[in-house]
Parts: sequence; structure tokens; C-alpha cells
Amino acid sequence: MSKAVVWARTRGRVALGRPRRSLAPLAVVTVAAMVFAVLLILVRLRWPPLESADHGAAARINHLIAGDRTLVTVVKAVTWLGSDGVLWTVIGAAAIGLALRRRWRLAIYMLVTGAGALVLDPVLKSLAGRLRPMVAHPIAHGTGNSFPSGHSLGSIVCYGAVLLVFLPAARGRWRPAFTTVTVTLIVLIGISRVLLGVHYLSDVVGAWAIGITWLGVTAFAFELTRRSAGQPVTDPVREGLEPEARADLRPAEREPGARHERRRQDGRTAAGIAVAWVLILGIIVGVGELVTRHGNGNVLGDRTVPHWLASHRTPGLTRWSLILTAAGGTQAILIVSLATCVVFLAVTRRWRPVIYIATLLAGQLGAFLVAEAVVRRPRPAVTHLDHHLPTSAYPSGHEAATCCLYIAVAILVIGHARGWWRWLSLIPAIAMPVLVALSRIYRGEHHPTDVLGSLLFSALWLAAATALIKPNADTSRPSGKRPRPMPLRGVPVPDRKYP
Repeated sequence: MSKAVVWARTRGRVALGRPRRSLAPLAVVTVAAMVFAVLLILVRLRWPPLESADHGAAARINHLIAGDRTLVTVVKAVTWLGSDGVLWTVIGAAAIGLALRRRWRLAIYMLVTGAGALVLDPVLKSLAGRLRPMVAHPIAHGTGNSFPSGHSLGSIVCYGAVLLVFLPAARGRWRPAFTTVTVTLIVLIGISRVLLGVHYLSDVVGAWAIGITWLGVTAFAFELTRRSAGQPVTDPVREGLEPEARADLRPAEREPGARHERRRQDGRTAAGIAVAWVLILGIIVGVGELVTRHGNGNVLGDRTVPHWLASHRTPGLTRWSLILTAAGGTQAILIVSLATCVVFLAVTRRWRPVIYIATLLAGQLGAFLVAEAVVRRPRPAVTHLDHHLPTSAYPSGHEAATCCLYIAVAILVIGHARGWWRWLSLIPAIAMPVLVALSRIYRGEHHPTDVLGSLLFSALWLAAATALIKPNADTSRPSGKRPRPMPLRGVPVPDRKYP
């Protein structure tokens, strides 16, 4: 190769300041925009061939799962992952984690991208004006117009944004696995909407098309902000939006120590957790059997207290009891626990707080399911304000979950924070269990001893999990060594050894 050719290529690279990028992403976004525009026009004009194909496909696909309860349950669980509550929880958690890692631009990107999908869905549905499908075996019911599918649009935008933001944190074999799982989830959510009979196939395809278009537009806008800041621009589909943020996007750091020693310690901890859970479950089931079979059903006012509260119900108290019982419900517990895990994972860069919360809630759920199946205690003999609940009243799942979660949050905050405000975490740790317990008894769903059984389980389970997992342990450095002081800006710290 001649020197002139080498010089010309070198000069070209310097002038461009970055390697030549592929035009494939631009082509995909352009094609997606065209597909959506064509589908929108055909749907708006009610083009007969498209209408006929959509109605036929909706009837055939809906018939595949009609009558199969197990399959319907699985499909509903998949479609739940594309609901607004789940998607906004994912977006909010990701934005909080990015903000705590001081990646403000990525956090804003997550919020803006998610908000765009929230605005596009109702606007496009009103513009198309398409009614929902009418199938022979309706399994679910959707509200509003049909085109495009809101679940499909929200899922491709939300999970697609998560993929573009956190792709730099995945390296090696984890990168294609991360991409495959994300794409599979998006596809399954879209298919579930057709299986349930609430959307046509073109609704889902149109939602994917406009979702890809919106992701492309927001990624290009993010690229412009990087150019204006003088940062290099890379291919977001291959490298993510900010490849240099890999260290901050990694969920946690490895704990120090040899790998075999860590595995041995983890095995001992897991064994201790399992043994403690079995022993505590035996205690709770034994107490339940004593109360229901040998306590004549009126221990500690089990009959009188629910009747007295039921006779003093008022519209205002009933409304407040509904709010408080929802605060101890599954959805609220999951949202608070996810937010807690995201915050402590972002701040501490350790998996221990996450494992601690997950162990507590999983153990509580397992103990509740086993205890209520064994004890099988009837609900209080008063008018119940809640419906479709399990037949067994002992123990209270709402109370146990509330205690485990909010007391665990207080333990984590007090253990990691250093300001006086950390003691304020004791307020919800005390108030929430009391208020949820009162609301459950007021609504006629539990006896006082059901709540006391949950309190006993929570106290024992929290003590065992805290002692074994050690969620507040400082594993960033070996014990007994003083930390190296942080340097002031512009002032180097001498490399000296501490005794």
C-alpha cells in the first residue's frame, strides 16, 4: 500500500473523529415508520383484506387457549409484564438507580422515552378509532380502542430502552443472552394480547413498528447530546447508549475473598436459612393448631374484637381501611421492595441488601402458603369487606409481609446511613404493621391471633435472616484496616501505609 493511500485514510479518520457506522439501524427505523404509517392508513380506511385477515387470525389464535385454565393463567401472567404498573415500575426503578449513580443523562432518557410511549398510545388509538375484537371465547376485556396495542407499545419501548441503556454492562456471553431475553419478552407480551382476544395481529405489529420508531428517534436525540458534549458516538444497538458508563451500570461489585471461600460461606448461609425457616414454620403452625383446636376459638378476643369493629364501621373508616390493606397487598409490597433493592444496590454496590429483602419476602410467602394450608382456620363470622380470598385466616399474609419489609428497610437504613435522619425509618417500621393489622381485623378478614401469629413469625424470621445474611456487613475491605483517605480535588494524597 502506498504512503499516499495510508495518509489519505488516516486523514479521513481524523477528520471524521469516529469510525464509519452502519446504516442498518437507520434503515430499520425508517422501515418501521413506513410499516406503521401504512397500517394506520389501512386500519383507518378499514381495508377489507386486512379486516378479514385480522378477524380470522383473532378467532383462530384465541381458540388455541380457550378452555385451558393453566395456559390462560400463564398467558395472563405474561401480559401482566406489559401492564402500565409494571412498566412504570421498571422505568422508575431504572431511573432512580441511574440517578443515584449520577448518570443523569441516562436517567432522563429513560423517563422521556417512557413518557413518550404513554402519550403516543391514547393519541394513536383515538386517531385510528378501531374497536376491540369480538371473539367466540373472550378471556380478557380491554378498554378503549384497539390500534395500536398499548401493552405491546409500552413493552417494546420500556424494555428496549432498558436494553439500550444497560447493554454496556453485559459483556461476553451475557450480551447476546441479555438481548435474547429482552426480545423474547417483548414478543411474548405482544402474542399474549392476541391470545387473550383483546387485540388484532395488526394492532401488535403496528405497536412494535411505532415502538421501534420512537426508540430510534430518542436514541438519535441522545446521540446529538453526546455530539454537542464532544463525546464519541457509537452504535447503540451494539455498544449501548453510553459505553463508557459500564462501571456505573454494573449492578454490583464482587465481594473480596477467594471464590471457593465465598461459595463455602454462601452454602453455609443458605443451609442456615433453610434450617431456620423450617424451625420457625413449625413454631407458627404449632401455635396456629393450639389456638384453633384447643383455644375454643376465642383466644384474646378472637370473636368479640371483629364483631365490635364490624358494628362500628363508618364510610370514612372503611375507605381508610381499604387504603391501608392495599398498602399491605402484593402489588404495594412488590413496588416498595423493588424500590428498596434498587436504591441500596445503587448506593452500596453490594448484593447483600437485595438478597436480604428477597429472602425475607420469599420466606414469608412460603410460610404463609404452608401454614394456611395446614391450619385452615375459617375467617371471622362477620361481613367481609374483601372478596376472593383464601379460605384460611391464619396467619395474616398482609401483616407478615408488611412487618418483614418495613422493619428490614429500617435495619438497612440504620445500618448504612450515618445521619440522625436514619432513625426516622423506625416510624414506618412501627406504624405500618399496626395500621395494616387494624385494617385487616376491621375488614373482617382476620382474628387478633392471626395477626399475633404473623408478628411472631416476622420477629423470628427477621432475627434469623439478619444474623445469617448480615445485610449491613462492610465487605469492601478486610476488617481491621483503616480506609485510605479520599483526596481533595487537585491535592494528591501521599501513598503511605497505615499500621
